[in-house]
Amino acid sequence: LLEKILRVQPKVKKIYLLLRAADAKSASQRLQNEVIGKDLFRVLREKHGAGLHSFISEKVTPVPGDISHEDLGVKDSSLKDEIWREIDVMLNFAATTNFDERYDVALGINTLGALHVLNFAKKCVKIKMLVHVSTGKARLFGWPNTYVFTKAMGEMLLVNFKDSLPLVIIRPTMVASTYKDPFPGWIEGVRTIDSVIVGYGKGRVTCFISGPRSTLDVIPADMVVNAIIVAMVARAKQHSEIIYHLGSSFRNPVTVSNLHDFIFRYFSEHPWINKEGGSVKVGKGIVLTSMPKFYTYMAIRFLLPLKALQLFNTLLFKKYQDLYTVLDRRVKLVMRLADLYKPYVFFEGIFDDLNSERLRIISKETCYETDIFDFDPMNIDWEDYMMNVHIPGLVKYVMK
Repeated sequence: LLEKILRVQPKVKKIYLLLRAADAKSASQRLQNEVIGKDLFRVLREKHGAGLHSFISEKVTPVPGDISHEDLGVKDSSLKDEIWREIDVMLNFAATTNFDERYDVALGINTLGALHVLNFAKKCVKIKMLVHVSTGKARLFGWPNTYVFTKAMGEMLLVNFKDSLPLVIIRPTMVASTYKDPFPGWIEGVRTIDSVIVGYGKGRVTCFISGPRSTLDVIPADMVVNAIIVAMVARAKQHSEIIYHLGSSFRNPVTVSNLHDFIFRYFSEHPWINKEGGSVKVGKGIVLTSMPKFYTYMAIRFLLPLKALQLFNTLLFKKYQDLYTVLDRRVKLVMRLADLYKPYVFFEGIFDDLNSERLRIISKETCYETDIFDFDPMNIDWEDYMMNVHIPGLVKYVMK
């Protein structure tokens, strides 16, 4: 979002960027190394050249703090007063996205952190709205992990205590690499389906768990950013909707079996190169359509041989202890990941994005630059996106 605003709206007056840091120097270093220094900003670097640093310094003020504290942990009182005096829109992206995060950590950031942002926004004299980035969840099916549960509670606090402050809640589903803006295939981190793709490419994933009708609700990162910007404009014009689901399962679904096919074809044509410089050969893999089938497969394929190795190791006075420890750790990791992702790979629900569709219609009627702010999942050709954009971008990220 920061990159997009600086690139398409260079007349923006000031962006205060809260960064978890102990002091101003640390915050400035994080801004340079972990934000501006990223490949994502190469289009801006090409545009501004040697003047990029002065442009960024003029537009972006790094703020050391932490949303898990009151007043966002901002200790500099003069800076805090300046922010309260100047800010007209606040956006909250901060979250811990670990599915099995400790509850105190997840509550501190995802739930109470949202409330701290709201309370801070209320002290801003020019505030026009608060934009909160949440995640897809489904109340009907419950909340399967710490992440979505604490994010849901954060939303509840915002809606309950917002008073007269205009609020926009954005709920993206699984966020994938950029579709085209500022260039295709930019990604940061390996999450959800990406860990499966990488594991398969390396030859470590040989089976897939999914229901026969399971849908992957994926949305590219740049479409999420575009929707946020358009929603902000709509809210400023007094549109009443405050919650927008951003996903693809309703209008342009892609299934787990589609993904299985894409990654098999991709890594067959472009094999992963291992540390020894050799090509990793991948097979089609086994698709397991239920958790009992998965547990049976793991028992026969891994757990029984591991038990045999444990017995053999005991008889030979721990001669193969290191090998047993490594294999045991890998099996336990696979089992844990399967339990974590089980609610997603067997999820057959879809998220209705009617509010987002209305937003798209409004933007097409009122904005002449709809291609710059495209967030329509109907425009995605999943085969082309996965084969030529997302998977190559993911491989590039992991290999660098």
